[in-house]
Amino acid sequence: MPAIAQSIDERDVSTAIESYIFYEIAALLVLAAGVGFVGLLLRQPLIVSFIAVGIIAGPSVLDIAQSDEQIDLLAELGIAVLLFLVGLKLDFNLVRTLGPVALVTGLGQVLFTTVFGFLIALALGLSALTAIYVAIALTFSSTIIIVKLLSDKREIDSLHGRIALGFLIVQDIVVVVAMIALSAIGVGGAAAEGGTAATEVLRVLAYGISMLAFVVVFIRYVANPLVERLSQAPELLVSFAIGWAALLAAVGHYLGFGKELGGLLAGVSLASTPFREAIAARLASLRDFLLLFFFIALGASLDLSVLGASIGPAIVLSLFVLIGNPLIVLAIMGAMGYRKRTGFLAGLTVAQISEFSLIFMAMGVAIGHVAEEALGLVTLVGLVTIAASTYMITYSHQLYSLFEPVLGVFERRQPQAEDAGTTEAARAHDVILFGLGRYGLGIASALRDSGKRILGVDFSPGAVRYARAQGFDVLFGDATDPEFLGHLPLARAEWLVMAVPEHDTGLTHDDPRHALLKGVRDLGFHGRIAVAAHRDTTAGMLQAERADLVLMPYRDAAFAAARMIAGDAPAQEHAVEDPEGQKELPA
Repeated sequence: MPAIAQSIDERDVSTAIESYIFYEIAALLVLAAGVGFVGLLLRQPLIVSFIAVGIIAGPSVLDIAQSDEQIDLLAELGIAVLLFLVGLKLDFNLVRTLGPVALVTGLGQVLFTTVFGFLIALALGLSALTAIYVAIALTFSSTIIIVKLLSDKREIDSLHGRIALGFLIVQDIVVVVAMIALSAIGVGGAAAEGGTAATEVLRVLAYGISMLAFVVVFIRYVANPLVERLSQAPELLVSFAIGWAALLAAVGHYLGFGKELGGLLAGVSLASTPFREAIAARLASLRDFLLLFFFIALGASLDLSVLGASIGPAIVLSLFVLIGNPLIVLAIMGAMGYRKRTGFLAGLTVAQISEFSLIFMAMGVAIGHVAEEALGLVTLVGLVTIAASTYMITYSHQLYSLFEPVLGVFERRQPQAEDAGTTEAARAHDVILFGLGRYGLGIASALRDSGKRILGVDFSPGAVRYARAQGFDVLFGDATDPEFLGHLPLARAEWLVMAVPEHDTGLTHDDPRHALLKGVRDLGFHGRIAVAAHRDTTAGMLQAERADLVLMPYRDAAFAAARMIAGDAPAQEHAVEDPEGQKELPA
């Protein structure tokens, strides 16, 4: 009986703890919704609102966020999903094209920030060792925050977004090396630090090369057939994607080069499949939910009680990060032949320090190299620069318009880097065609024969596979999903063609044609839209929905057949003309 009673008591305690955690998470979600709504009314970026939630819920204010392990777990899963989605946008052609500018810019920025940050820290009265720590901490930019902001602005696929992502990866590698070296110093002591650090770096490098080789083999032999089979059950495809991102992130962390790079490689391993956009669209909401806990954890970790004495030096170092880092990126990219606009927009992404900066300084405190005041200084710099750079990236185009007249010094007379093929990874298509059945493929074949570049989209894995075998660029995706539409290369397309079967109920609000018309117009698509219909009433409704051209396959075919029978048109004519002769699909 005592044993049973003890078991019941333990179960009650466990239930009480779990209930408390649930209450805590519920309180955080409600607080996030409330603060986010206030931020929305004040037109503030959500990231600033969510960091404010962390500060309010942290030990300095309400002290709600006490389940650090559970919050950190959700945050780390969010980081893995975020970097996985970024990796989905990468391919080896992109790495080959943008690798040099990413490497030079990334290393150049790290070197510049370290040297001048060290000199500024010395001038502020810090000791040499503390100044070195602070200078290194200032070199790290937050990949998570930058990628989230660029994704929200739909600029992760732009040239400046891709270059920024490249030098952020270079920074992450520097972070890994710095953390390994610092860990070796902490564990092995000063006498053995050189050999231990070098051994650890070589070990992690070997693991990284091995994992990269595994990813290459996976892409070559496994990725397409595996994902194609999984796509037959969309829910399973999403579960696989999350599991794959978490697995490679865990492997990356275990091998020593970080969850971020592991999650990134997981995305890269699926980037060559035609299903990547569908995966990205389905995971976007989950990413945003999980990243909420990352920002809450970041805000909660800021101890406001140690910040008071560091305000003066923090302002100086914050201005250095906010102004100096973008300028060095702008200068390096200008020297390499990039336009001032690209350099300016890419440079703004490094105008803040990272959460790893705080971890790095905390490790220095634990080893005994720096005092708590130095950690407070870097924490305040992080708070200022993260908040300020969020606004800078959010309003980057307005800032460029403001400073554009004085940026000419950073641009060559004939900037050629952007004209020499650096944008070839973002392939342009003249026509994006939804629906790869017999009718859709017929249109695609005729347009391709006339010299148009076609991107096909279908929600059937079999149709995607067949169209790809015919040599078309294809994606697996759902036209009714606004997130998926947002990933499409709409900016340079001349036409969108909707060649999907018509529902028996005609045009309704859940009809994919209605969703497509509304979705692409909301995204600012300025090209023309052609939509297939089978009924006159549906055709009229589509025209009312601002369709530029309504294709009626049976009537169009009958009209074309009559013209051929009458001898008015060649038998192999490809153009599909509107019966009234008003508009014509480009041939």
